[in-house]
Amino acid sequence: MSGHSGADRDRLLSEAVRLRETGRREEARERLVALSSALPLDAEVAYQAAWVHDTLGLEAEAVPYYERALGGTALADDDRRGALLGLGSTYRILGRHEEAVATLTAGVAEFPDDNGLKTFLAMALYNTGRTHDAMQLLLTLLVTTTSDPELAAYRPAIEEYAKDLDATVE
Repeated sequence: MSGHSGADRDRLLSEAVRLRETGRREEARERLVALSSALPLDAEVAYQAAWVHDTLGLEAEAVPYYERALGGTALADDDRRGALLGLGSTYRILGRHEEAVATLTAGVAEFPDDNGLKTFLAMALYNTGRTHDAMQLLLTLLVTTTSDPELAAYRPAIEEYAKDLDATVE
């Protein structure tokens, strides 16, 4: 572990996460970069480093950490889901739209019940000019998650129209 015992690693990681959560993000970033350098194969540390870079608006710097986190196998499901959403969203904001679609599509395939992944996928689809697919995804998401009774009453019609927004009757 390059000079860090398991207990040291856990303590240092917890401290850095706590710094991020309490608004001391730059200090958290410095600690996570150092810890990630010492533990380059640690997917959880890489994920936390990516996350803190994103919170600081350092999207381009977050990408290699997200990629390293997702390349590993030790991420808990919640962290893997977060890393897929984070990387896909980061690719999108950096203008890397096709990579965003690929990452978010993989995320939705792996976590089909995650509506956050679906929402970010719809945005990335829009950015690639796939507006029909984006609208279909968003309309379906809207009617399957709404608690608005007036909108829910139209669910069958909206789901049908979402399949082909260009369809008309003669």
